[in-house]
Amino acid sequence: MRISKYWKAVVSGVAAGAGSLSVAVTDDVVTAAEGWAAGLAVLAALGFTWAVPNKTGTEDPA
Repeated sequence: MRISKYWKAVVSGVAAGAGSLSVAVTDDVVTAAEGWAAGLAVLAALGFTWAVPNKTGTEDPA
């Protein structure tokens, strides 16, 4: 199965944003600082995941 580095980055960004916002919502209020932290988590996840290349191998592990 081949997953492009773009979709890999999008999924990691969504996961980072959801995780950050789920922690921010525990007190039923999302402050501006928590919103910025969630946004930065998404950007960091997008950037770092996109920068790491997918493994290229021809071996089938099955």
